[in-house]
Amino acid sequence: MEEYIPDLEKTELGKVQIAPEVLEVIAGMAASEVDGVAQMSGGFVGDIAERLGRKNVARGVRVEVGTKEAAVDVSIIVKFGYRIPEVARNIQDSVRNAIESMTGLSVVEVNVHIIDVELKSEDKAPATAPPTAEEIQRLR
Repeated sequence: MEEYIPDLEKTELGKVQIAPEVLEVIAGMAASEVDGVAQMSGGFVGDIAERLGRKNVARGVRVEVGTKEAAVDVSIIVKFGYRIPEVARNIQDSVRNAIESMTGLSVVEVNVHIIDVELKSEDKAPATAPPTAEEIQRLR
């Protein structure tokens, strides 16, 4: 199956084409920079690939591209304590602005899928921590 890459601009020198993967990277970067986004979620396979050392900036992003417009789906994990509707709206604005300003394509929709909530990690000392010098002195 041949992937469709729209001709955005034709000039006397040739044509300009932007691959859908480029839009996915732009959307992924824009979404991950929004306050309240803990991380992008690429699903089970994407998460395993990243754990194996394969960095994927477009993780959790799917783009459908037409001749002059694009539709984007973004899957994220939100940080605990943030208002989810506000984070989602900020993602929609950020992704739309980034794609439209960088490519000239019109973004018709940005669907945000909240996959999980990242809970705050508590900074506790491990239960097996060795005793300090003061604790040893008190025990003697």
